[in-house]
Amino acid sequence: MLIDSHCHLNYKGLIEDQQNVLERARAAGVRLMLNIATRESEWDDVLSTALREPDVWATVGIHPHEADEHPHIDTAKLVERASHRRVVGIGETGLDYYYDHSDRERQQRSFRAHIVASRETGLPLIVHTRDAEEDTLAIMRDEMGKGAYTGVIHCFTASGAFADAALELGFYISISGIVTFKSARDLQETAARLPLERLLVETDSPFLAPVPHRGKPCEPAYVADTARFLAQLRGESLEQLAEATSANFHTLFSKAE
Repeated sequence: MLIDSHCHLNYKGLIEDQQNVLERARAAGVRLMLNIATRESEWDDVLSTALREPDVWATVGIHPHEADEHPHIDTAKLVERASHRRVVGIGETGLDYYYDHSDRERQQRSFRAHIVASRETGLPLIVHTRDAEEDTLAIMRDEMGKGAYTGVIHCFTASGAFADAALELGFYISISGIVTFKSARDLQETAARLPLERLLVETDSPFLAPVPHRGKPCEPAYVADTARFLAQLRGESLEQLAEATSANFHTLFSKAE
């Protein structure tokens, strides 16, 4: 039984057929899904799905792409919304310098506000980082010096050195369907050596469908394909990987039942 630790069930590509998407996930052995928020306008919808579906949990957060549009979302607002019983994480948040859809300073301020909310609530942080390893790590280290918090680097595509640094800070690493791509040699090398006790799997649905589903909208059922590939890459059984990543999810997202 697997857990999809990061999906966007309310995004176009899934929302139109959400109930069937959920049923296909369950049929594929996915027993829990974490529905991730990326902008304030989604918060109520993401939460309503988690209230309706007992195997779906929710987060509150502002994606770095959305930082310019959400200057009013501060730590207090995040903490307030995170008090709901179905909200189990803060994010996704972080830095994205690949697209630069938002000003970098605003991204950094938003990232820090989320970290403080994570620290204050005790809920894990869900971190997005792309072409921003140095600044992401600098902020994480600086904030860790102000008080401990925990979290996950989601949809990991960064360097092996960044993975090692994140692990040193106590973070988990989540692997998406990108690991199945032929072009992902560096990621495969890193994923093969990550400690099993810090590993999660995800789809980031509706994006990044793994082989053999390339070209289709991704959905939580496909986490089984990613897990199967990852287990073979690491020389583990699928059952071993599923059991470990599920246990890791509950250790990190301890508010989820």
